Amino acid sequence: MTAAYENHQGPVQEAVGDVVLNRLAELATEFEAEHIASTARSISERVSEGRFYVACIGQFKRGKSTLLNALIGYSVLPTAVVPVTAVPTIVRHGERLSARVRFQNAAWTDIPVEAVEEYVSEEKNPENAKGVAGVEIFVPSQLLNTGMCLVDTPGIGSVFAGNTAATQAFIPHIDAAIVVIGTDPPLSGDELQLVEAISKEVHDLVFVLNKADRADASERTAAVEFSRRVLETRLKRQVSKIFEISALDRLEQKGTDLEWGQLVRALEDLVRNSGRSLVRQATDRGIRRAAKQLLAVLKEERDALERPLEESERRIARLRKTLAESEVRRQDLGILLTAEQQRLSGIFEERRKVFLKESQASTHGELIRCLSSLAASRNGPAYRRNVNHLAQEIAHERLAPWLESEGAFAGEEFRRTAKRFVELANEFLHRLGETGVPGMEELPDDLGSDQGLTVRSQFYFNVIERVAAPASPFLFIWDLVGGGLGLRGGIVRDAQEFLDELLEVNSSRVQSDVDERLHESRKKLETEIKGVLRQASTVADRALARARTVQAAGTLGVQAALARIDAVQSELRGINPSPGSTRAM
Repeated sequence: MTAAYENHQGPVQEAVGDVVLNRLAELATEFEAEHIASTARSISERVSEGRFYVACIGQFKRGKSTLLNALIGYSVLPTAVVPVTAVPTIVRHGERLSARVRFQNAAWTDIPVEAVEEYVSEEKNPENAKGVAGVEIFVPSQLLNTGMCLVDTPGIGSVFAGNTAATQAFIPHIDAAIVVIGTDPPLSGDELQLVEAISKEVHDLVFVLNKADRADASERTAAVEFSRRVLETRLKRQVSKIFEISALDRLEQKGTDLEWGQLVRALEDLVRNSGRSLVRQATDRGIRRAAKQLLAVLKEERDALERPLEESERRIARLRKTLAESEVRRQDLGILLTAEQQRLSGIFEERRKVFLKESQASTHGELIRCLSSLAASRNGPAYRRNVNHLAQEIAHERLAPWLESEGAFAGEEFRRTAKRFVELANEFLHRLGETGVPGMEELPDDLGSDQGLTVRSQFYFNVIERVAAPASPFLFIWDLVGGGLGLRGGIVRDAQEFLDELLEVNSSRVQSDVDERLHESRKKLETEIKGVLRQASTVADRALARARTVQAAGTLGVQAALARIDAVQSELRGINPSPGSTRAM
């Protein structure tokens, strides 16, 4: 079947590829590898329909969702100033606006388009806690009517660790990509790694500098040249064009066109010139990946059949000993991390005191300087309200950057303290892999060495109810009289005290917010490690059960099972297309 597949071109090759993918799905089902079967059927479906995926990738807050909304002409993807997308979302052509969602091991369910945010946004479905396997939105867009599907991916490098993992997991399904960069910074290390990984699988990459309207011409030129130089060095290929656009301006029809028309024409050319070859490449990759995964499953089955039960039990006993040791050390390290968090809380309190001392003196002066901007009024109560509003604005402007700096400081401290935790977990993952128990390849290779804060800030500025009116009727009367006489010194002194209170209360809330983020991030990291250990224990139980089942089948049963594995392995090697059948990268 390999020759039959590789020697055909165009629609015939695609039809043969569809048959091969469905056959792989059948074999995967036979060996209870439903995750492989599901993926093969999904690729088969989109290949038979001539659909290919163009993923929009980049760091969080690059404006990827806004860009896709602007390309299709419909605001169907949620957008915000915080990291939004939690799961990859596919936008494809449809006769009318509609959407559907699929959960793990479940069928597609139709949902209203306006409900998409409930399933794909970080706010409504943080780190995909709802277990969404896929979301598709159908739009009557001219750009998509010949097979191109746009994919909104979670941002790389956000504080939500699961987001980066979700995008990494989607890489095998990407046929082409729109890489969205910015001016500050143009490219992060995580983005470069992702683009490099994708470029090894796909050739067509479209580069976009979004939010170009926020930088002047010299800044844009510097960002484009820097990005081109870095990308060409990393990818070892020429980057001919980086389109400078403003997706938000385009979506809001503000008239700032920049190079928007050129970007759209580039995507139309991609469909016209490369659409069919992208579908064929998707078929090739799908077949190679499914066949490779199935061969690994068959190897595991063969090992279970040929290995003596006693040896399996020894390996599993070794695994359980490693798991027990890891749990004891995890608990010991957890106690140390709790103490470290308490130490950091003390540091944050000292930093808060320094902030208050530095801020209170300077904000009093700033308040006095800004009083001249207030409209002259002989109405004392109105003047008090205006001065208090001004105090709130000054406090908010002073606290916002401090909140950001404290969050960054906390993130670095958390990385430092969590590093020991992650190193311990990765050490045990390595040891678990060495036990030789079948199924350990299902565990992650490591948990990632750079674990930042994984919990979003919940801070909001407390305005304190003292703006609408004076605290007492007597003060109200005094403001009326004093305002008429031009006596406003008491109002200003009260506003300075109010400003001090705003800084005191809200800086304390900033400290509490950072403390809580540290606490919750540590808990999430511990939960992740516990989850890996539980998964390893489940794999061990399954492996032992499989070994006992095989032994119970007797010699004839084992021989028959091995013969079936031999036949399927031979078939898989026959239908696995060579890497050379895909266009050279």
